[in-house]
Formats: sequence, C-alpha cells, structure tokens
Amino acid sequence: MRRCVATRQSRPRRELIRFVIGPDGGLAPDLEEKLPGRGYWVGADPESLEAARCGRAFQRAARRPLSVPGDLEARVEAGLAKRCCSLLGLARRSGSLAAGFEGACEWLREGRGAVLVEALDGAENGRRALAGLARGLPVMSVLTAAEMGAAIGRDFTVHAVLGPGRLAERFMLEAGRLAGFRNGTADGRQG
Repeated sequence: MRRCVATRQSRPRRELIRFVIGPDGGLAPDLEEKLPGRGYWVGADPESLEAARCGRAFQRAARRPLSVPGDLEARVEAGLAKRCCSLLGLARRSGSLAAGFEGACEWLREGRGAVLVEALDGAENGRRALAGLARGLPVMSVLTAAEMGAAIGRDFTVHAVLGPGRLAERFMLEAGRLAGFRNGTADGRQG
C-alpha cells in the first residue's frame, strides 16, 4: 500500500504510478518502479495526475520547488502504452501469444489462453465471437489495432491471446493502469 499525494488515500501499488525527482529537479514517471530516490505515488488516472500537478501536491510532498511538465498525463499514458506493447512483443517472441482471429480462436478452443486482448477500435461482432470462447478469462481492451500490430510485427492486430505465465500477469497489471487513461477495459471483466 502507498499513499497518493493527490488524494492522500492509501491504495495498492498496482493502482498507482511512482514518480521520482531527477538530478535536474524535474519530475519523472518511474513506470518500472526501479529508479533511485524517494518515490511520490499518484493514482493511475488522468484526474489524479492533474490534481497532483495543478494542486502542487508533488511540491508539497517533496517540500521543495519542482519542475513538473505540463504534458505529464500524456507522457504517462504513452509510457504505459509502450510498456503494454513491449510485453506483447515479448510474449510473441517467447511463443506465449496467439495473434489474429484464427490464432486466438484456436488457443481459446484448446484452453491455452490466460488473457484475451482486444483492440479498442476492433469490430463488435469479432469481439462477441471471441467472448463466447473466452468464458472465464479476463478481457483487456486498452490498445488500438495499430499499436497491437506494431508490437508483434504486423500492420494491425485486433485479437490476441496471451498464454499463462508472468508475461500475462504483468500485461494485466500494466493494462489495468493504462485503462485509467483510455476508455478501455482492463478490469478483468470475464468473457
């Protein structure tokens, strides 16, 4: 549990984003939670970030003046999307991902899937067809078809299935944080 500097409420780490102060006195998101220094935690949604930035919560928590970028919310969203795409690429290279409608259907029929990943801009009829096969699996929809495609070496990808393991768990965590910035679903809703 960590305390959000904007709302002052304690929340689990998976619902927050860590920030650190760089050597130049600027605030930087620490999405991997590995940078040195004291961490300042904020809810993983644009409203909490805006409240922390505009309300000077970072400066109060650090007890000193800081340089907070005006486009902080956009930087965090882009960083989270990049992390989700990287995880899809790793899953593809490790053989833990089936991409495309047919590949996803095959894995779901065989019971090899742990997470169904759908593009935000995918057609509803394809989503419904796969949702019927993905009963009981979490369904994540936080990336566009172009982002998913670029992550796995295609032009576009609308459907993908991640196999069980640490990559799937990490993807669900990162997708959950990204969902706060996009109108996607990553709350583990069941298919």
